[in-house]
Amino acid sequence: MSLEENVNENVKPEISAEKKEENGNGENREEGAKPARRPQYRRPRRGQRAPKAVKVEEKEGTENAGAAEPKTEERRKPAQARGRQQGNRRSLPAVKEAGERKAPVRKPSRNNQKEAKSKLKIIPLGGLEQIGMNITAFEYEDSIIVVDCGLAFPGDDMLGIDLVIPDVSYLKQNIDKVKGFVITHGHEDHIGALPYILQQVNVPIYGTKLTIALIEHKLKEHNLLKTTKRKVMKHGQSVNLGCFRVEFIKTNHSIQDASALAIFSPVGIVLHTGDFKIDYTPVFGDPIDLQRFAELGKKGVLAMLADSTNATRPGFTMSERSVGKTFDTIFAEHTNRRIIVATFASNVDRVQQVVNTAYKYGRKVVVEGRSMVTIIDIASELGYINIPEGTLIDIDQLKNYPPESTVLITTGSQGESMAALSRMAANIHKKITIKPNDTIIFSSNPIPGNEKAVSKVINELSMKGAKVIFQDVHVSGHACQEEIKLIYSLVKPRYAIPVHGEYRHLTAQKHVAEDLGIPKENIFILASGNVLEVDEYSAEVTGSVQTGAILVDGLGVGDVGNIVLRDRQHLAEDGIMIVVMTLERHSNVVLAGPDIVSRGFVYVRESEDLMEHAKEVVESALDSCLDRNITDWGKIKNVVKDALSEFLWKRTKRSPMILPIIMEA
Repeated sequence: MSLEENVNENVKPEISAEKKEENGNGENREEGAKPARRPQYRRPRRGQRAPKAVKVEEKEGTENAGAAEPKTEERRKPAQARGRQQGNRRSLPAVKEAGERKAPVRKPSRNNQKEAKSKLKIIPLGGLEQIGMNITAFEYEDSIIVVDCGLAFPGDDMLGIDLVIPDVSYLKQNIDKVKGFVITHGHEDHIGALPYILQQVNVPIYGTKLTIALIEHKLKEHNLLKTTKRKVMKHGQSVNLGCFRVEFIKTNHSIQDASALAIFSPVGIVLHTGDFKIDYTPVFGDPIDLQRFAELGKKGVLAMLADSTNATRPGFTMSERSVGKTFDTIFAEHTNRRIIVATFASNVDRVQQVVNTAYKYGRKVVVEGRSMVTIIDIASELGYINIPEGTLIDIDQLKNYPPESTVLITTGSQGESMAALSRMAANIHKKITIKPNDTIIFSSNPIPGNEKAVSKVINELSMKGAKVIFQDVHVSGHACQEEIKLIYSLVKPRYAIPVHGEYRHLTAQKHVAEDLGIPKENIFILASGNVLEVDEYSAEVTGSVQTGAILVDGLGVGDVGNIVLRDRQHLAEDGIMIVVMTLERHSNVVLAGPDIVSRGFVYVRESEDLMEHAKEVVESALDSCLDRNITDWGKIKNVVKDALSEFLWKRTKRSPMILPIIMEA
């Protein structure tokens, strides 16, 4: 039985068909069943006496309707007014005559004032003030749902770190409340942390077909497939999670099956746009469901969390199909050259357009790069990409075809050191060698921070004689200002909460919302960990929860912290000197050493004089300790360390890490 059927079964049959249509609209009801009304009283006609008020117990809602909220306008009206609106069709109970006094009109209850005590908590656990690591918790009483669970890639100062995942201590502390993860789309910054977080918070995952397939691939690699529940959702479908109902809404992005989420809570509707753009001519599937956004706006949206990535850019984002026209032009102009296209592995639509153009010009296609191969295999299996038979060949078959009749689609558009294109540029790829007659297309824009790495790869490719094209072959997957304005105009949220972006991006969206008439006090730029409490009457930041970044290094999760990173930075900048000495167990007589080993500081064979003087400084410091009968090895190490550090700074103006080691004999 659908939610609407369940609700309608418990609603009085006297409600008009028009009213049912307004609330149901042929879909799952957003507001759910209204609480049973208190008896309505007609104003007494002239010459009649008013009846006494008789208390009638309210009926409890259904299981599915319990998460819903009566309409704000309806609840605020006095009972008498509501009675007139409904035509007073409900029969009145028998009452006694009450003289000439007017019947008292009860104030509308707030579901036994339960709603007055509880507010919806919106808690971003990551993803704000940065691009990546998106995760947001929505909490109402004993129910928590989590939207997305992504990772971030390490910065230049995080030496040796592979991935960064969010700190979910708050979810672990409230594990009994967490009902599930609801995923907007399949990018790494939205799903990448799931294999790590699910080991701590194992709850069901809900997402669209391609999104769940990409998640399952990750879970399989971490042996979590059998222990994790997944549910594939279609656009337009809803799922009940505790006191929430979440509806998936079709949007467009640089990966297929992207969704916005309409979260129906007891205090109102919250809309999370996810990552989106408005593309009226997508390569695959339907355009964004603007009609549904408008319908929700008409019903009344309490708050909207909107993508801010391109909020600084005016105008509209170009359609993905425009890139296909550029590919066609490039292929037509370079018929006698091998073409290599570097793009994001997850951009299935971009790959589809390269394949279409290659097929048009009779070229064979090779897909290279582990992540690219994985995603294309999954997309092909699910029917999200159509590759004509005989077009795709294995990389080992390249030698059987002339270079001008082949196309390579590869990873490495961001200059990643171990990506396929970077290895080709550095001449360390096992099967592909860059030749002067090659044309390389960078079908992406550098992510902020990757500019140097991308420039390095481009320079290396150019030095080998290849022609590099990196202009007009990419469109963003995120909405620009005019698209953001359109969504705000359709949804008309009471509160605006910019998400997904650095602080400058969030601020830019704030200005857009202000231009559209949303009051400043109704726009919240949050930081990760902030607790925003919202209901239909107010919204305010009431506190914060523990958040942060957990570093993943190899198989270690969280075992590398700030101190370790500081040491790594120190080692990288100044190197290390190790001082080894052997002392007798009881007398502390020096039996051997001190010996000094240097790594990353100076080349010992070319700095013998410096090392000899350093050894003399250590010996002098050690002798002074023994003369003063210092037997504590910790103190001896500190004295040696301080003396050597001072000497090296005076001689070299450098401060290597000094590691004294005392052995016992």
